[in-house]
Amino acid sequence: MSITRRNARRSVRILGVASASVALVLGVTNTALACNIREFSAEATCDGSKGAIVVTDKDPSGTPATITVFLENNGADAKQVGEPQEIKGSKKGTTVSFSEDWKPNATYRVHVKAGNQVDEDITPNVTTPSTACKTEDTPTPTPSATPSPSKPESTPPTSETPTPSGSESTSTAPAETSSNAPSPAAGDSNLAETGANSNTGLIAGVAGALVVVGGGAVFFGMRRRGSKSGS
Repeated sequence: MSITRRNARRSVRILGVASASVALVLGVTNTALACNIREFSAEATCDGSKGAIVVTDKDPSGTPATITVFLENNGADAKQVGEPQEIKGSKKGTTVSFSEDWKPNATYRVHVKAGNQVDEDITPNVTTPSTACKTEDTPTPTPSATPSPSKPESTPPTSETPTPSGSESTSTAPAETSSNAPSPAAGDSNLAETGANSNTGLIAGVAGALVVVGGGAVFFGMRRRGSKSGS
C-alpha cells in the first residue's frame, strides 16, 4: 500500500509541474501576442509641399487601435489634428497618415487606444524637423512666341501694254481734232448746196469796184463843172 501511495504522489507532482509549465508557457505566449504601446511609433514627414504625421503599428496580434493626434503648445493641447483614425497592426507594420501643414520644431502628442490593453501616448512626443516642407516650384509658363505678320502675297508683275507695231500705228487713222473755226451759217450751207457759193465772192468784188469807179467819175465830173462855171 505504501508503495502505491508513493507512486500516486509522484504522479500528482509530475502532473502539477507539467501543468505549471504549460501555464507559464501560455502566459508568456499571451504576453508576447498582447498589444503593447512599444509597438507604435510616429514621425513628421513631407510629401512634396504637404506635411503629415505618420503613425506605424507593428502589433502582430492585429488588435484594432484608435489613433488621435494633438498639436502641443507649452505642454497643453492646442488643437486636434483631423479626426481619430482606426488601425490594425501587423508584423510588417501598418501606417495611418494625418495631413498637417506642420511648422518647424513643432511638437505633437500621439495617443493610442487599443481595447483594454493600451490607453496611453507614444513617447516621446513627435518633434517636427527644423526645416519646413519644400514648396513645389510652380513652373513659369513659357510666353508664347508672338506670330510674325505673314508677308503679303507678292502681286504678279503688271504686264506692260504692248507697243503697237509700225503697221498698226500707220493703219490706225488719227483722231479728228476739233477745229476752232466757226461752223458755216445755215445760209452759207444752203448756198453751197445750190452751187451759188462759188461765184458770190467774185460778183461782190466786181460790184464794189464798179461803185468805186462810178463814185470817182461823179467826183471828177462835178469838179469840172465847177471849174467851168467859175471861168
